[in-house]
Amino acid sequence: MSTSSAQSKTVPTRFLIISDTHNFQFGEAERCDGSFTQPTPKCDVLLHCGDLTMGGELGEYEKCLNMLSTIPAELKLVIAGNHDMTLDGKYWRSHLGNHTSYRGMKLSDHEEAVEMWKGDAAQQAGVTYLDEGLYSFTLKSGATFNIYASPYQPEFCSWAFPYERDEDRFNPLGKCTPGFKSIVENPIPDFPGVDIIMTHGPPAGILDETKGGNNVGCESLIRAAGRARPALHCFGHIHEGYGALVVDWKEDGSIMGEDAVESRREVEENPYPEPLEQPLERGKETLMVNAAIKNRRYRPAHAPWLVDLELPRAEPTSATLLL
Repeated sequence: MSTSSAQSKTVPTRFLIISDTHNFQFGEAERCDGSFTQPTPKCDVLLHCGDLTMGGELGEYEKCLNMLSTIPAELKLVIAGNHDMTLDGKYWRSHLGNHTSYRGMKLSDHEEAVEMWKGDAAQQAGVTYLDEGLYSFTLKSGATFNIYASPYQPEFCSWAFPYERDEDRFNPLGKCTPGFKSIVENPIPDFPGVDIIMTHGPPAGILDETKGGNNVGCESLIRAAGRARPALHCFGHIHEGYGALVVDWKEDGSIMGEDAVESRREVEENPYPEPLEQPLERGKETLMVNAAIKNRRYRPAHAPWLVDLELPRAEPTSATLLL
Protein backbone atom coordinates (compact mmCIF):
# COMPACT_ATOMS: atom_id res chain seq x y z
CA MET A 1 0.00 0.00 0.00
CA SER A 2 2.56 2.55 -1.14
CA THR A 3 1.89 6.25 -1.55
CA SER A 4 3.33 6.39 -5.05
CA SER A 5 -0.10 7.07 -6.53
CA ALA A 6 -0.96 9.81 -4.02
CA GLN A 7 -1.78 12.33 -6.75
CA SER A 8 -3.14 9.85 -9.28
CA LYS A 9 -6.77 9.17 -10.06
CA THR A 10 -6.65 5.85 -8.21
CA VAL A 11 -5.68 4.73 -4.72
CA PRO A 12 -4.22 1.28 -3.95
CA THR A 13 -6.49 -0.33 -1.36
CA ARG A 14 -6.01 -3.60 0.48
CA PHE A 15 -8.90 -5.99 1.14
CA LEU A 16 -8.93 -8.97 3.53
CA ILE A 17 -11.62 -11.37 2.30
CA ILE A 18 -13.16 -14.17 4.35
CA SER A 19 -16.36 -16.23 4.32
CA ASP A 20 -17.97 -19.23 5.99
CA THR A 21 -16.21 -18.83 9.32
CA HIS A 22 -19.00 -20.77 11.08
CA ASN A 23 -18.16 -19.82 14.71
CA PHE A 24 -14.41 -19.66 14.01
CA GLN A 25 -12.25 -18.34 16.82
CA PHE A 26 -8.58 -17.45 16.60
CA GLY A 27 -6.42 -20.32 17.81
CA GLU A 28 -8.39 -22.98 15.93
CA ALA A 29 -6.59 -22.79 12.58
CA GLU A 30 -3.27 -23.91 14.05
CA ARG A 31 -4.79 -27.31 14.86
CA CYS A 32 -5.36 -28.09 11.17
CA ASP A 33 -2.38 -26.29 9.63
CA GLY A 34 -4.60 -23.37 8.63
CA SER A 35 -3.32 -19.86 8.02
CA PHE A 36 -6.07 -17.73 9.56
CA THR A 37 -4.03 -16.83 12.61
CA GLN A 38 -3.16 -13.73 14.58
CA PRO A 39 -1.89 -11.19 13.93
CA THR A 40 -3.72 -10.73 10.67
CA PRO A 41 -1.97 -8.59 8.05
CA LYS A 42 -2.83 -4.92 7.78
CA CYS A 43 -5.73 -4.12 5.50
CA ASP A 44 -7.97 -1.20 4.68
CA VAL A 45 -11.21 -3.15 4.28
CA LEU A 46 -12.40 -6.48 5.68
CA LEU A 47 -15.07 -8.30 3.66
CA HIS A 48 -17.00 -11.20 5.23
CA CYS A 49 -19.22 -13.00 2.70
CA GLY A 50 -21.57 -14.71 5.16
CA ASP A 51 -22.15 -17.88 7.18
CA LEU A 52 -20.98 -16.23 10.34
CA THR A 53 -22.39 -19.05 12.47
CA MET A 54 -23.59 -22.65 12.37
CA GLY A 55 -27.21 -21.98 13.29
CA GLY A 56 -27.85 -18.29 13.88
CA GLU A 57 -27.94 -18.42 17.67
CA LEU A 58 -27.45 -15.14 19.52
CA GLY A 59 -24.46 -16.47 21.43
CA GLU A 60 -22.83 -17.45 18.15
CA TYR A 61 -23.23 -13.93 16.80
CA GLU A 62 -21.68 -12.49 19.94
CA LYS A 63 -18.62 -14.71 19.54
CA CYS A 64 -18.33 -13.79 15.86
CA LEU A 65 -18.42 -10.07 16.63
CA ASN A 66 -15.74 -10.57 19.27
CA MET A 67 -13.57 -12.35 16.70
CA LEU A 68 -14.09 -9.66 14.07
CA SER A 69 -13.30 -6.94 16.60
CA THR A 70 -9.71 -8.20 16.82
CA ILE A 71 -9.04 -7.75 13.07
CA PRO A 72 -7.57 -4.29 12.39
CA ALA A 73 -9.28 -2.60 9.44
CA GLU A 74 -10.67 0.86 8.80
CA LEU A 75 -13.86 -0.63 7.37
CA LYS A 76 -15.39 -4.05 8.09
CA LEU A 77 -18.29 -5.05 5.84
CA VAL A 78 -20.34 -8.14 6.67
CA ILE A 79 -23.27 -9.97 5.11
CA ALA A 80 -25.20 -12.98 6.35
CA GLY A 81 -25.38 -16.44 4.79
CA ASN A 82 -27.79 -19.36 4.74
CA HIS A 83 -26.63 -20.62 8.17
CA ASP A 84 -27.40 -17.27 9.81
CA MET A 85 -31.07 -18.14 10.02
CA THR A 86 -32.27 -15.61 12.54
CA LEU A 87 -31.06 -12.70 10.39
CA ASP A 88 -33.60 -13.67 7.70
CA GLY A 89 -36.87 -12.49 9.23
CA LYS A 90 -39.15 -13.98 6.57
CA TYR A 91 -37.43 -17.34 6.81
CA TRP A 92 -37.32 -17.34 10.61
CA ARG A 93 -41.00 -16.56 11.03
CA SER A 94 -41.97 -19.47 8.76
CA HIS A 95 -39.38 -22.06 9.87
CA LEU A 96 -39.10 -21.66 13.64
CA GLY A 97 -39.64 -25.06 15.22
CA ASN A 98 -39.08 -27.10 12.04
CA HIS A 99 -35.64 -28.31 13.04
CA THR A 100 -34.24 -29.75 16.25
CA SER A 101 -31.39 -27.22 16.31
CA TYR A 102 -33.98 -24.48 16.83
CA ARG A 103 -34.94 -25.79 20.28
CA GLY A 104 -34.59 -23.11 22.91
CA MET A 105 -34.71 -20.37 20.27
CA LYS A 106 -37.63 -17.96 19.93
CA LEU A 107 -39.35 -15.75 17.36
CA SER A 108 -37.91 -12.56 18.83
CA ASP A 109 -34.38 -13.83 18.16
CA HIS A 110 -34.65 -12.21 14.73
CA GLU A 111 -35.12 -8.71 16.14
CA GLU A 112 -32.35 -9.30 18.69
CA ALA A 113 -29.99 -10.61 16.01
CA VAL A 114 -30.59 -7.58 13.77
CA GLU A 115 -30.05 -5.25 16.72
CA MET A 116 -26.79 -7.02 17.53
CA TRP A 117 -25.46 -6.60 13.98
CA LYS A 118 -26.73 -3.05 13.45
CA GLY A 119 -26.51 -1.64 16.97
CA ASP A 120 -23.92 -0.88 19.62
CA ALA A 121 -22.30 -4.35 19.60
CA ALA A 122 -21.45 -4.09 15.91
CA GLN A 123 -20.34 -0.49 16.26
CA GLN A 124 -17.96 -1.41 19.08
CA ALA A 125 -16.50 -4.17 16.88
CA GLY A 126 -16.11 -1.72 13.99
CA VAL A 127 -18.51 -3.78 11.85
CA THR A 128 -20.97 -2.52 9.24
CA TYR A 129 -23.67 -5.08 8.45
CA LEU A 130 -25.11 -4.89 4.93
CA ASP A 131 -28.56 -5.91 3.78
CA GLU A 132 -29.06 -6.57 0.08
CA GLY A 133 -28.36 -3.50 -2.01
CA LEU A 134 -25.78 -1.09 -3.43
CA TYR A 135 -23.57 0.94 -1.09
CA SER A 136 -20.87 3.58 -1.50
CA PHE A 137 -17.92 4.09 0.85
CA THR A 138 -15.01 6.53 0.96
CA LEU A 139 -11.90 5.70 2.98
CA LYS A 140 -9.55 8.07 4.79
CA SER A 141 -7.07 7.58 1.94
CA GLY A 142 -9.56 9.13 -0.45
CA ALA A 143 -10.32 5.80 -2.11
CA THR A 144 -13.98 5.43 -2.96
CA PHE A 145 -15.93 2.40 -4.13
CA ASN A 146 -19.41 1.06 -4.78
CA ILE A 147 -20.20 -2.40 -3.47
CA TYR A 148 -23.26 -4.54 -4.14
CA ALA A 149 -24.09 -6.95 -1.31
CA SER A 150 -26.55 -9.84 -1.07
CA PRO A 151 -26.88 -12.73 1.38
CA TYR A 152 -29.27 -14.65 -0.92
CA GLN A 153 -28.49 -17.84 -2.84
CA PRO A 154 -30.54 -20.48 -4.72
CA GLU A 155 -32.55 -22.66 -2.32
CA PHE A 156 -30.13 -24.90 -0.45
CA CYS A 157 -31.26 -27.66 1.91
CA SER A 158 -34.09 -25.53 3.36
CA TRP A 159 -31.73 -22.96 4.87
CA ALA A 160 -32.11 -19.17 5.08
CA PHE A 161 -32.03 -16.43 2.41
CA PRO A 162 -33.29 -18.73 -0.39
CA TYR A 163 -34.79 -18.17 -3.80
CA GLU A 164 -35.81 -20.76 -6.37
CA ARG A 165 -33.35 -21.75 -9.09
CA ASP A 166 -35.68 -20.46 -11.81
CA GLU A 167 -36.01 -17.04 -10.15
CA ASP A 168 -33.86 -14.06 -11.15
CA ARG A 169 -33.00 -11.87 -8.20
CA PHE A 170 -30.20 -9.77 -9.68
CA ASN A 171 -31.14 -8.50 -13.15
CA PRO A 172 -33.63 -5.75 -14.04
CA LEU A 173 -36.81 -6.75 -15.80
CA GLY A 174 -35.57 -5.99 -19.29
CA LYS A 175 -32.45 -8.13 -18.76
CA CYS A 176 -33.94 -11.03 -16.80
CA THR A 177 -32.49 -14.50 -17.40
CA PRO A 178 -34.56 -16.13 -20.19
CA GLY A 179 -37.16 -18.53 -18.82
CA PHE A 180 -36.74 -17.24 -15.26
CA LYS A 181 -39.29 -15.49 -13.08
CA SER A 182 -38.13 -12.02 -12.04
CA ILE A 183 -38.18 -11.37 -8.29
CA VAL A 184 -35.72 -8.48 -8.45
CA GLU A 185 -35.90 -5.81 -5.76
CA ASN A 186 -32.30 -4.54 -5.81
CA PRO A 187 -30.79 -5.21 -9.26
CA ILE A 188 -27.05 -5.19 -9.76
CA PRO A 189 -26.16 -2.14 -11.91
CA ASP A 190 -24.51 -2.27 -15.31
CA PHE A 191 -20.81 -1.47 -15.77
CA PRO A 192 -19.33 0.80 -14.48
CA GLY A 193 -21.84 1.20 -11.65
CA VAL A 194 -20.26 -1.21 -9.18
CA ASP A 195 -16.63 -1.89 -8.21
CA ILE A 196 -17.20 -4.92 -5.97
CA ILE A 197 -19.91 -7.55 -5.73
CA MET A 198 -20.12 -9.44 -2.42
CA THR A 199 -22.63 -12.30 -2.33
CA HIS A 200 -22.89 -15.37 -0.16
CA GLY A 201 -23.38 -17.76 -3.05
CA PRO A 202 -21.23 -18.11 -6.19
CA PRO A 203 -22.23 -17.39 -9.77
CA ALA A 204 -22.85 -20.37 -12.05
CA GLY A 205 -19.73 -22.18 -13.16
CA ILE A 206 -17.38 -20.13 -10.98
CA LEU A 207 -15.79 -21.90 -7.99
CA ASP A 208 -19.15 -23.55 -7.32
CA GLU A 209 -18.47 -27.29 -7.64
CA THR A 210 -19.59 -29.49 -4.73
CA LYS A 211 -17.88 -32.64 -3.50
CA GLY A 212 -20.40 -34.57 -5.61
CA GLY A 213 -19.20 -32.84 -8.77
CA ASN A 214 -22.26 -30.63 -9.20
CA ASN A 215 -22.03 -26.95 -10.13
CA VAL A 216 -24.56 -25.19 -7.93
CA GLY A 217 -23.87 -21.51 -8.61
CA CYS A 218 -26.57 -19.07 -9.71
CA GLU A 219 -27.29 -18.52 -13.41
CA SER A 220 -28.86 -15.10 -12.88
CA LEU A 221 -25.83 -14.03 -10.82
CA ILE A 222 -23.29 -14.83 -13.54
CA ARG A 223 -25.56 -12.95 -15.94
CA ALA A 224 -25.52 -9.93 -13.62
CA ALA A 225 -21.75 -10.16 -13.05
CA GLY A 226 -21.23 -10.13 -16.81
CA ARG A 227 -23.25 -6.92 -17.07
CA ALA A 228 -21.54 -5.27 -14.10
CA ARG A 229 -17.96 -6.45 -14.76
CA PRO A 230 -16.70 -5.45 -11.30
CA ALA A 231 -13.04 -5.50 -10.33
CA LEU A 232 -13.85 -8.07 -7.63
CA HIS A 233 -16.65 -10.54 -6.99
CA CYS A 234 -16.23 -12.38 -3.68
CA PHE A 235 -18.41 -15.08 -2.12
CA GLY A 236 -18.28 -18.40 -0.25
CA HIS A 237 -21.05 -20.90 0.53
CA ILE A 238 -19.50 -23.86 -1.33
CA HIS A 239 -16.56 -24.74 0.91
CA GLU A 240 -14.94 -27.11 -1.56
CA GLY A 241 -15.05 -24.38 -4.21
CA TYR A 242 -12.46 -22.34 -2.30
CA GLY A 243 -10.02 -20.55 -4.58
CA ALA A 244 -9.66 -17.64 -6.97
CA LEU A 245 -9.66 -17.07 -10.69
CA VAL A 246 -9.69 -14.21 -13.15
CA VAL A 247 -12.56 -14.06 -15.62
CA ASP A 248 -11.90 -12.39 -18.97
CA TRP A 249 -15.15 -11.03 -20.39
CA LYS A 250 -15.95 -10.91 -24.09
CA GLU A 251 -15.83 -7.46 -25.66
CA ASP A 252 -19.38 -7.77 -26.95
CA GLY A 253 -21.45 -6.55 -24.00
CA SER A 254 -24.67 -7.84 -25.54
CA ILE A 255 -23.60 -11.44 -24.83
CA MET A 256 -25.04 -12.51 -21.48
CA GLY A 257 -24.63 -15.23 -18.87
CA GLU A 258 -21.87 -17.83 -18.97
CA ASP A 259 -21.49 -17.16 -22.71
CA ALA A 260 -20.07 -13.73 -21.81
CA VAL A 261 -16.97 -15.39 -20.32
CA GLU A 262 -14.08 -15.37 -22.79
CA SER A 263 -11.71 -17.33 -20.55
CA ARG A 264 -10.88 -18.25 -16.96
CA ARG A 265 -7.39 -18.07 -15.45
CA GLU A 266 -7.03 -19.93 -12.17
CA VAL A 267 -4.95 -18.40 -9.40
CA GLU A 268 -2.73 -21.36 -8.63
CA GLU A 269 -1.64 -20.37 -5.13
CA ASN A 270 -2.88 -18.08 -2.37
CA PRO A 271 0.18 -16.09 -1.21
CA TYR A 272 -1.43 -15.12 2.12
CA PRO A 273 -0.30 -13.41 4.34
CA GLU A 274 1.21 -11.60 1.37
CA PRO A 275 -1.23 -9.84 -0.99
CA LEU A 276 -2.29 -11.35 -4.27
CA GLU A 277 -0.62 -9.37 -7.05
CA GLN A 278 -3.19 -9.41 -9.80
CA PRO A 279 -3.46 -6.29 -12.00
CA LEU A 280 -6.91 -6.03 -13.55
CA GLU A 281 -8.23 -4.27 -16.64
CA ARG A 282 -11.51 -2.71 -15.54
CA GLY A 283 -14.44 -3.68 -17.68
CA LYS A 284 -12.49 -6.56 -19.18
CA GLU A 285 -11.45 -8.66 -16.18
CA THR A 286 -12.97 -9.63 -12.82
CA LEU A 287 -11.19 -11.34 -9.94
CA MET A 288 -13.51 -14.05 -8.60
CA VAL A 289 -12.79 -15.21 -5.03
CA ASN A 290 -14.37 -18.03 -3.03
CA ALA A 291 -13.13 -17.15 0.45
CA ALA A 292 -14.63 -19.97 2.56
CA ILE A 293 -12.41 -20.37 5.63
CA LYS A 294 -13.91 -23.71 6.65
CA ASN A 295 -13.32 -26.73 4.41
CA ARG A 296 -16.06 -29.27 3.66
CA ARG A 297 -15.36 -30.94 7.03
CA TYR A 298 -15.88 -27.58 8.75
CA ARG A 299 -12.24 -27.21 9.74
CA PRO A 300 -10.59 -23.77 9.30
CA ALA A 301 -7.97 -25.09 6.88
CA HIS A 302 -8.33 -22.34 4.25
CA ALA A 303 -6.49 -19.04 4.28
CA PRO A 304 -8.13 -15.63 3.82
CA TRP A 305 -7.44 -13.76 0.60
CA LEU A 306 -5.50 -10.51 0.76
CA VAL A 307 -6.14 -8.50 -2.40
CA ASP A 308 -4.92 -5.08 -3.54
CA LEU A 309 -7.24 -3.10 -5.80
CA GLU A 310 -6.76 0.25 -7.49
CA LEU A 311 -9.85 2.25 -6.53
CA PRO A 312 -11.01 5.65 -7.81
CA ARG A 313 -9.96 8.68 -5.82
CA ALA A 314 -12.89 10.66 -4.45
CA GLU A 315 -13.39 14.06 -6.00
CA PRO A 316 -12.32 16.81 -3.57
CA THR A 317 -15.21 18.74 -2.09
CA SER A 318 -15.31 22.46 -2.60
CA ALA A 319 -14.81 24.75 0.38
CA THR A 320 -15.44 28.42 1.04
CA LEU A 321 -12.74 30.45 2.77
CA LEU A 322 -14.22 32.50 5.55
CA LEU A 323 -12.23 35.72 6.12
